Amino acid sequence: METKGTDEVEKLKSRFMSAWHSVKYSWVLKTKTSFSRNSPVFLLGKCYHFKAEDEESPTESCTADEFDNNVVMGNVDDFRRDFASRVWLTYREEFATLPDSVVTSDCGWGCTLRAGQMMLAQALVLHFLGRDWTWPEALTLEALDTETRTSSAARRLVASLEASFQGDRPRLPEALCQGGAEEADSHLKEVYHRTIVSWFGDTPSAQLGVHRLVHLGMASGKRVGDWYGPAVVAHILRKAVEAATDPGLKGINVYVAQDCTVYSADVIESHSARADACGGPEGHVADSRAVIILIPVRLGGEKINPDYFNFVKGILSLEYCIGIIGGKPKQAYYFVGFQDDSLIYMDPHYCQSFVDVSTSDFLLQSYHCPSPKKMPFVKMDPSCTIGFYSKSVQDYERICNELSKVLQPSLKEKYPAFTFMKGHGRDYELSVPAEKKEWPFIREKRKAGATAGDFVLL
Repeated sequence: METKGTDEVEKLKSRFMSAWHSVKYSWVLKTKTSFSRNSPVFLLGKCYHFKAEDEESPTESCTADEFDNNVVMGNVDDFRRDFASRVWLTYREEFATLPDSVVTSDCGWGCTLRAGQMMLAQALVLHFLGRDWTWPEALTLEALDTETRTSSAARRLVASLEASFQGDRPRLPEALCQGGAEEADSHLKEVYHRTIVSWFGDTPSAQLGVHRLVHLGMASGKRVGDWYGPAVVAHILRKAVEAATDPGLKGINVYVAQDCTVYSADVIESHSARADACGGPEGHVADSRAVIILIPVRLGGEKINPDYFNFVKGILSLEYCIGIIGGKPKQAYYFVGFQDDSLIYMDPHYCQSFVDVSTSDFLLQSYHCPSPKKMPFVKMDPSCTIGFYSKSVQDYERICNELSKVLQPSLKEKYPAFTFMKGHGRDYELSVPAEKKEWPFIREKRKAGATAGDFVLL
């Protein structure tokens, strides 16, 4: 009886915290983000310009309404379409309980896992759809209405507390139906799109969902509610892809660099591994194994070293870059681009309701964000994980050659962020196995996720 009573208390506590986070993290996109008309904007290797044709003053600004009415010329809509097409994965609530817990939400602690999911999703988009793919409905996304969503969250808080005292769990909202694909030519791409999103569903069976990631993290000493660092998440993503049983994920491997060093022979070996199956959605077959290269690095001591700013810009300017798992202290973000001295990122700190991705017509809108956000480089936490997508051995060789230029240290900085070495990691007689190297990262101090914007042109 005592155990049962304790479980009920834990469930009540979990429901209260989930409802509270619904309110807390519904305010996260309230502020507006400003973009300059006069500086190029880089987004995962693509460059965009927002300069107006009739602009008289270099400091002229533009309101959100003018932006939406296309007063500003240039390829603004191209940028909006590109950004909104990236898969956005945020906090969710009211999903099935996480392993060995009564927790039904990752609000407040799962931001780094979500940032890692977004990076992995971008790699899968590159793999199956290519960098030029955009979601046909990207420009139809409505700006997130913070007031409305917060009011809804407040109502859910009251309903959750009432149900808790009554001993009933609130019913999950049903996914709304969305119209089918408009054109026959885009149907297959939409199948790929939905398949990729479904792999990140918030269910125990999802191949790359938060339940699977949390379970893999437990094997490395993490518990539900613990904060995950970027390096730990890199290893968890590798394990998740390695353990995936869906045929669509058999043609992809994940390589995690050791001690800021990429060993070329190991990457090339990964390109040829798992040759038994390499299918994709709807029978897609790849002719080689692709490799997602994840490189945990530290760009400074307590704070980021300013000498690395240009390095980060160079990385995000490359077409095969899949972004950076990073953030600022106690807040993890997914960095996807930059303008001037500010990073552009996707924010996982937004609490949304569970969506059943097992249905063929599940709602996709909550997996795409219409509102990019910016953060000054100086606020970036030095601990991060950089990601690249390599489709083949030839692709990897090209990546090595191009990155060698970006990695050239500046006059002030003595060491590059990471290096490439020939041969295997084992050839250098590394004293500690790769698996054990995760533990120093895992034993970081626990940090709590926190909150930190629409899209305005200046």
